[in-house]
Amino acid sequence: MFNAPLHPSSLSAVQHPLAVYGWDEGWEAEFAPYAAQGLVPGRVVRVDRGQCDVATPDGVIRADTAFVVPHDPMKVVCTGDWTAVDPEGSDPRYARTVLPRRTAFVRSTSSKRSEGQVLATNIDHIVICVSLAVELDLGRIERFLALAMSSSSGEALLRKSADSWESGAQPLVVLTKADLVPDPVGLSYLVEDVETVAPGVQVLPLSSATGEGVDVLSAVVAGGTTVLLGVSGAGKSTLANALVGEDVMSVRAARDVDGKGRHTTSTRNLFVLPTGGVLIDTPGLRGVGLWDAEAGVGQVFSEIEELARDCRFHDCAHEAEPGCAVATAIEDGTLPVRRLESFRKLMRENQRLVAKTDARLRNEIRKDWKRTMAAGRAAVEFKRNGRLR
Repeated sequence: MFNAPLHPSSLSAVQHPLAVYGWDEGWEAEFAPYAAQGLVPGRVVRVDRGQCDVATPDGVIRADTAFVVPHDPMKVVCTGDWTAVDPEGSDPRYARTVLPRRTAFVRSTSSKRSEGQVLATNIDHIVICVSLAVELDLGRIERFLALAMSSSSGEALLRKSADSWESGAQPLVVLTKADLVPDPVGLSYLVEDVETVAPGVQVLPLSSATGEGVDVLSAVVAGGTTVLLGVSGAGKSTLANALVGEDVMSVRAARDVDGKGRHTTSTRNLFVLPTGGVLIDTPGLRGVGLWDAEAGVGQVFSEIEELARDCRFHDCAHEAEPGCAVATAIEDGTLPVRRLESFRKLMRENQRLVAKTDARLRNEIRKDWKRTMAAGRAAVEFKRNGRLR
């Protein structure tokens, strides 16, 4: 007896053709109203100007993005999004809407309009690629981690327990091109240096050329959605090829002079991994502007947050205040000066960005500045005259 094939809507989430792209019961429930309208679910694997490639139960299709490119840049369709598209037979086929995002990695744009740019959505693992072909830039690693620990969609309830990240996505630092550091002791020191600025984050040395560490990373990211982030020349495309098991991304050698890459990746692309889950490769980032990253900065510099709890004043600026636990840690060498300077820099940058769109915060910053200046003048007078005026 002939059995007709089951329609995707009648399959369980595990049996669904999109299960390899991360489809689950949660997405099925979110999509139910659109299924009733005859629309088809799909995951965006690539976005071009006016068009996007969408993985659907019937394969990857080309869809028009006219309905999913609103004026708000934070809501523009992005690689990793789940969307509802027109059924087969429609010409053209449109992506009609984007399902609410669970997580997203967001940075500020280089424009003067204080806008955020979404780089990848619905992610479980954020892999920050750092090349060992050049000198480690610990400040840049801290910046990437602050964003990784803060980025969220604003549309999902964020987990805030002690054992989960603010964004719901797990960060990981991968030190690529480890074969260029043949001395195991020297390599261990580099790993330790990064671990000091990445509290609670796994740091994995890896070489795509020799395969060292690739199997470990594959096991860590299996089953979820992973995004690769880093500057040009960090080895993201080479690593993507190693994880996928084929040359899905073109690769060009970094410049010998400074180890910088040549921007071989110009779009964000999503690939299915042989170990389960999917991978999103991104172009090299020239700038990594913070975006609503106060919580992330606090997590990256958790030791400073801990020390600050023991300061005499709850609003201590860790400068000249008496009873400052942070200043004491600087003096006895338990807290590096570089860490405190980096913490201050990122907090100031994040405050400036938020203040551009929040008038109340701008006023609070002005008041704090005036109080700080007054306290400084009082301290000078005290030292000069032995008493406060």
